[in-house]
Amino acid sequence: MANFKTADLCDIDAEKVQICNLEFRSFGKRKRFSGRIETVHVYEDNVLFEAALESVPSGSVIIVNGGGSRNCGLMGDRLAGIAASRGLSGVIINGCVRDSADLADLDVGIFALGTNPMKSKKNGIGERDVSFSFGNIQWVPGEYVYADEDGVIVSKEELLTEEK
Repeated sequence: MANFKTADLCDIDAEKVQICNLEFRSFGKRKRFSGRIETVHVYEDNVLFEAALESVPSGSVIIVNGGGSRNCGLMGDRLAGIAASRGLSGVIINGCVRDSADLADLDVGIFALGTNPMKSKKNGIGERDVSFSFGNIQWVPGEYVYADEDGVIVSKEELLTEEK
């Protein structure tokens, strides 16, 4: 569902949200997305990220803690294609992407810190479905994230209902 604004959600439910203090760039076709959080914690290695893309429920948002590394792209056109084809709402990466021109054509939300043309390692090192912190947010699997042109917010409960 893209019929929301993070600013409005903050006005209505300020006491329920955490606000991410990192400024992400938007790379996917969807500039506004939300969903239930799934997590992947990796560093310059995208094997577990790819596995998550292939297995999380449609409508989810995968949060990738790449440690803020700008040394390689954790997602390129192939992985973004998996996200779009599986109906994921979006991906937020504390790290970089590559193939940015191709990502812009895919119907999925993609937020990342920037770009780097170097591919990531393929060692399978990292963790899935774990809590971690970056951007002044505690990212917890099963909570909800809302992202748009104004920023990223997180809530323990779903904020989008018919009344709002």
